[in-house]
Amino acid sequence: MHLSFRQLSTFREVMRSGSISQAARAVGRTQPAVSTMIQTLEDQLGFQLFTRTQGKLNPTPEAYFFLEECEEILTRIERAERTLERISRVQSGTLKVACHPAASSIFLPQIMTKFLQDRSDFRVSLIMRSSDMIEDLIASQQYDVGFSETPNPRASIRQIDFDLDCVCVLRSDDPLARLDHITPQDLQGRPMAVLFDQHRTAVQTEAAFRAAGCEFNKRIELRTFLPGLQFVAAGQCAMVCDMVTAYSYLLQSPDQTVLTFRRFIPKISNSVSILTPGYTTQSQATKLFILQLKQAVSDMIGTMSALIERH
Repeated sequence: MHLSFRQLSTFREVMRSGSISQAARAVGRTQPAVSTMIQTLEDQLGFQLFTRTQGKLNPTPEAYFFLEECEEILTRIERAERTLERISRVQSGTLKVACHPAASSIFLPQIMTKFLQDRSDFRVSLIMRSSDMIEDLIASQQYDVGFSETPNPRASIRQIDFDLDCVCVLRSDDPLARLDHITPQDLQGRPMAVLFDQHRTAVQTEAAFRAAGCEFNKRIELRTFLPGLQFVAAGQCAMVCDMVTAYSYLLQSPDQTVLTFRRFIPKISNSVSILTPGYTTQSQATKLFILQLKQAVSDMIGTMSALIERH
């Protein structure tokens, strides 16, 4: 027995209206077509659904029982259709995002807040992990999107890379804040906050000082740049930090005047990447979120470039 959705919905309409002609108008079919469909349905079921007395259509007891089954099936199908429609319009679904520390407090939450707007049925998961751990979470398909420092390419990960310049962070009342850009010569012997020795920005920064023949005074060693902003604000040091941390500070405190940011020469690179699993098809939600994330990174680059160029 192979019953179709059209058969079930037509039968339900006949039961609701009590008339073949009215049901035909409701489902957009001709009266003979509906009559034939009901006759075919009865043949398939092996029992009569209606009796006809003086032109009046009378449901049999079996018809009422079958109607209950039809209602349950059709309701589930209609609910599934609504759900699928919401998914196609990215109004419903789930999204799991893993983010490295620099973007986890402000940058990514702001993007995710915008993404969730008018999507009350959408569920998200946002965790903070190290870039190395994010790489593994994405490669193993445990998360849909990762945002981290750029890893080495591998087949199990798709990545969109952004080469970002680090910036020099100073107190606004620091005499160096009057300069258009900062060099190792300007920071000769000045106390500095820097990440742990193995981090690529620490390696590049120390190499820039060494190449310029300048003393590199590493006073404060950090795991992330975020707490370094407080040390700079307190006048304890200067810092060459990643763009995401600097931009997050501006997002949180747009009117803040304690710190200022300047271009650092030579360039210290801290590239970041949007990561997705390499062996899976992206959902519509993932694709839309990636578009918003790419736009947010582009906006950040534009804002920071304009900010440091004004000076």
